[in-house]
Amino acid sequence: MFDSRSPSIFPDQPGRSYSRRSFLATTGSLAAAAVWASRAEGVVQRNVTFADYPFKLGVASGDPAPDGVVLWTRLAPKPLEGGGMPAEPVEVDWQIAEDEQFSKVIRHGTTVATPDWGHSVHVEVDGLEPGRWYWYQFKAGSETSPKGRTRTMPPVDAASPGLRFAFASCQHFETGYYTAYEHMLKDDLDLVVHLGDYIYEGAARDDRVRKHLGGKLQSLDDYRNRYAQYRSDPALLAMHAAAPWIVTWDDHEVENNYAGPFPEDLKISQADLLKRRAIGYQAYYENMPLRRSTLPHGPDMLLYRKLPFGQLANFYVLDTRQYRTDQPCGDGHKKPCPEVYDEKATIIGEAQRNWLLEGLNASTAKWNVLAQQVMVTKIDYAAGDVEVLDMDKWAGYEADRRRLLNFLVERKPSNPVVLTGDIHTNWACDMTTDFNQQDVKNAGVEFVGTSISSSGDGLRVPGNQAAILAENPSVKLYNAQRGYVRCTVSPREWRTDYQVVEYVTRKGAPPVTLASFVVEDGQPRLVKA
Repeated sequence: MFDSRSPSIFPDQPGRSYSRRSFLATTGSLAAAAVWASRAEGVVQRNVTFADYPFKLGVASGDPAPDGVVLWTRLAPKPLEGGGMPAEPVEVDWQIAEDEQFSKVIRHGTTVATPDWGHSVHVEVDGLEPGRWYWYQFKAGSETSPKGRTRTMPPVDAASPGLRFAFASCQHFETGYYTAYEHMLKDDLDLVVHLGDYIYEGAARDDRVRKHLGGKLQSLDDYRNRYAQYRSDPALLAMHAAAPWIVTWDDHEVENNYAGPFPEDLKISQADLLKRRAIGYQAYYENMPLRRSTLPHGPDMLLYRKLPFGQLANFYVLDTRQYRTDQPCGDGHKKPCPEVYDEKATIIGEAQRNWLLEGLNASTAKWNVLAQQVMVTKIDYAAGDVEVLDMDKWAGYEADRRRLLNFLVERKPSNPVVLTGDIHTNWACDMTTDFNQQDVKNAGVEFVGTSISSSGDGLRVPGNQAAILAENPSVKLYNAQRGYVRCTVSPREWRTDYQVVEYVTRKGAPPVTLASFVVEDGQPRLVKA
């Protein structure tokens, strides 16, 4: 087994192989992996000597199930130079244990990291006990990875006394430090949910806290280097190693405010955007702890999925980018044009919408959680009779928004809660059927989390706060500081704490609980705690 004295990624503490989808469709055995790799990409290297320590990008786990979890790493001795790996497949050992000292290793195996997929490793471990913590580790050549900690979900049909998790989004490397992750690490969470904008695609600028390497992302190596630069942050590395993550993307993993095949920048053709999507989606898969079922096929990647946490909660992870029609009336804040109400306009696509509504209709979970990217609550940004909406949000696709809210009101799946990122501000909202002011009904609640660092230091009181709250009575909190959102869930209530930091343009900001809200079982409205 491995040397248990290998480095820990925590700052305060001392499978199966696959590459191409054709291979995925035909085999899952390690023997077949070696045969395939030797034919297609050269002989698999085992006793490889690396130019430097190959596990600089750390370890991660994700998409936990009652009997297993995905374990991730990526071999990259020179992470900012395309990885610095030879153009051959490399054998990687893995192990998972019931204790941090690895005195009781319960599963172990070998997989192959191939150059086609950036020498990333995605091991889908099964046969684990439900609802418990495990520790895991990788080894390649003579080098051993840091240790990671993960946990499985409770049995799908079992009651669970509680869940403690956090959600975050928007971590622009250039505009601030990841102080929020340092505080999140101390919360001892069961899960982390990341709602997108893991990286930003823009070129380097000289007037910011930290600086991107290179220009605007174009090639696969560009994207790989950008992910590697973001993962150079020790707080992000530590949080990945501390608990399993559930991830989805937003726009900046490819291109700002893209909509399906439509770019925001009219100088970019749809064909060029689809090429960028294929590159961006591959890089996203390579760098996230995702299952092989999400493996991208060119510019397409099936990312929406359900993850149950026993009978306590179902997480419906959505994709509001890949399947949407173009933003109506153009992008940005505008008065609604007739296209906003087009029945054919969609933000999630028909197939994903049907999957979501069918899942919610059949759900027996106490809490039904939609983990997604852009705001569902309709916000009017103008005072008085004039209405101004954000066309990139659900409000720009009113037919889809109404279908969802009407369904929640009429079919009454238990305790709908929407988790949202994207907007770099904190919001707490009662989701209402506000298109019919004579019969407003609560459809559930929405918690919108601010950014980890994007937009730099924020404001406790934005300049338009009073006007926004006055114009939108369903909004119970509006704040523009940085941070994350912590959620504590039991069968009787859901508690949300908005955790903020006063600044991110320098290090060391202490955590502050800005506000807390409680949602009681069967009562789809916010109560200030």
